[in-house]
Amino acid sequence: MVKELEKVDVVTIGAGWTGGIVAAETAKAGLKVKSLERGGYRDTNDYQRVHDELKYAQRYELMQDTSVETLTFRNKRDERALPVRRLGSFLPGNGRGGAGTHWNGQTDRYMAYDFEIKSMTEKKYGKDKLGEDSGLRYRDWGITFDEMEKYYDKFEKTAGVSGEENPLGEKRSSPYPNPPMIKTKSLKLFEEAAKKLELHPVMMPSANMSQNYTNPDGEKLNQCQYCAFCERFACEYDAKATPDVTVLRTAEKTGNYEIRYNSNVTEIVTDEKDKNKVTGVKFIDTETREEYFQPADVVVLTSFLFNNYKLLRVSEIGEQYDPETETGTLGSNYCYQTGLGATGFFDEQYNTFMGAGALGMILDDFNGDNFDHEDLDFIHGGSIHFTQTGLRPILNNKVREGTPAWGEEFKKESVENFTRTLEVYSMAHTGPHRDHYLDLDDTYKDAYDNPQVMLTYNWTEQDNARNKYLTEKCAEIVEKMGAKHIDVQNGDLGDYDIVPYQSTNISGGTPMGTDPKNSVVNTWLQHWDRDNLFVAGSSTFVHNSGNNPTGTVGAFAYRCAEGIIKYHKDNQRLED
Repeated sequence: MVKELEKVDVVTIGAGWTGGIVAAETAKAGLKVKSLERGGYRDTNDYQRVHDELKYAQRYELMQDTSVETLTFRNKRDERALPVRRLGSFLPGNGRGGAGTHWNGQTDRYMAYDFEIKSMTEKKYGKDKLGEDSGLRYRDWGITFDEMEKYYDKFEKTAGVSGEENPLGEKRSSPYPNPPMIKTKSLKLFEEAAKKLELHPVMMPSANMSQNYTNPDGEKLNQCQYCAFCERFACEYDAKATPDVTVLRTAEKTGNYEIRYNSNVTEIVTDEKDKNKVTGVKFIDTETREEYFQPADVVVLTSFLFNNYKLLRVSEIGEQYDPETETGTLGSNYCYQTGLGATGFFDEQYNTFMGAGALGMILDDFNGDNFDHEDLDFIHGGSIHFTQTGLRPILNNKVREGTPAWGEEFKKESVENFTRTLEVYSMAHTGPHRDHYLDLDDTYKDAYDNPQVMLTYNWTEQDNARNKYLTEKCAEIVEKMGAKHIDVQNGDLGDYDIVPYQSTNISGGTPMGTDPKNSVVNTWLQHWDRDNLFVAGSSTFVHNSGNNPTGTVGAFAYRCAEGIIKYHKDNQRLED
């Protein structure tokens, strides 16, 4: 029997960055808020002196348990999808703070071009430039960068982002709240080489603190220690802005907020009397296996991309996308990012075993439409990165191409090169395509008897052309840095493989827009079919960018929270 709990004003599904921002803002406004988090409680005390690469980086201690819930994958529609049991291409979090606990801290903004990609591309290059299979799915987001700037600014101040002005970036309303991180010997080498090529490198915007910082909500963050345990790890120093040390603490201090842990949401319940609204959500206590109903005035999906899509689909809210007819919106516009580049082998040693998740330099000379695409077989591009995140021995074992995978020569190369390799890589855009989408699998189910999400995805000719172009640019910089040997990754990616780690930056499935015919939510992230249902996170993006998405996720979460407060007060659908 389902047990009904006391009604709240707002319930969020998940307690990561998006759930935490929505909770903090709405709780500060006086609303009663509850987050349902499928994982457990944890805080900084749990990470003291636990520099365990095997536990966290290899065995995914902070990630989703794929034996309970995963997804199935195929490259093409006529293939059989199979379950993913080893996470690679994305790392959804589990527990307090979600994936925001183990992120690197790279906090870019998207470009004005990203928000108006269709109109800007067609105006400059003509309608054929977008490509036949992507042209119907590429569109403007319905909101501009200028409208989003204030939300970017707010997120950066909450997260204490360390950075410097980007000469190729959009206009800022205020400087970064913290100065950039330290510029190491290897970063200076990259900077000098890039400038010789007349490029514009800047220090990467970083949510790792360059100094002690107190954010506008009064949350204190400490200076980064450059310990090299950032991505895939939580921070033991409170020196990386994460939801658990910022917005979740802020929400809890109001007295209007509660997190219920070990609570896996299985269904969004539609109001039987008013089909344009929802009444709350059903969830299962993962420890007792009891089922509960949490009533709420407003329901906000703030979980990982696949789960946002899945909850809408199993709850029969919205129309599933059909690649044959290109009708329907739910599950459409799934996009990824690629991370290819060039590795240089040097005689000199560098302290690459030290670092931080967002310690690095970045340049946007080949990002967006910052360069001419007239004679190129692709649109957009990608940022080029050089980072010193801290090399650890299990995941980082560089040897030159052609070296045997084991034996005496491998060991010699491995030891020799551990602190003598530097990589320059690109973070490249991918666009929507008619055959890139999410659906439900008819064969495989999760531990709660719901179907698993099924992903259909493969690289396109545009992706291969874009990556070939960007890897060549990376190789030029590495050569200018003075490498004695350079290995360049092949721009032709072949079939997409979900197992190797490439990036966690995925988007789409519940895209935003100004027309319910081609979007799932409006630009306030309010669902078109249910007035009191909101969806936040990268699942609402129309396409991916050549920059890290977390800053944009945070910015839209603040806009979403603003919309929820207004909706709860006026009880009227929000206008774009």
